[in-house]
Amino acid sequence: QVQLVESGGGLVQPGGSLRLSCAASGFTLGGYYAVGWFRQAPGKELEGVACIRRSGGDTYTYYADSVKGRFTISRDNAKNTMYLQMNSLKPEDTAVYYCAATRAPTCMSSGRYDNWGQGTQVTISS
Repeated sequence: QVQLVESGGGLVQPGGSLRLSCAASGFTLGGYYAVGWFRQAPGKELEGVACIRRSGGDTYTYYADSVKGRFTISRDNAKNTMYLQMNSLKPEDTAVYYCAATRAPTCMSSGRYDNWGQGTQVTISS
């Protein structure tokens, strides 16, 4: 059974940090074209946060402008797990965060991802 399970969400104060994890089972993350993190805030559309895609033997990372310099996406193939390190968190980062994987040649386009986790809530508030 193909499954992605996120963990690590929670409530933190502005300026704090969180690390989200996404464990894959039933398939190999490294075998997919791209893996990514997306988020959805209340009343807003799903948006891409960060992704990693492969091209030949190379990998490339992409970030939304709103998180560049603060968030870092990574993948541990040995653990079949991906991560999102989030630093300098802001109230506007509050959202449900989802991890996803795709075999389509895309990276930040959520509509082309076919495997999704259940989501983890991240709340930034003092």
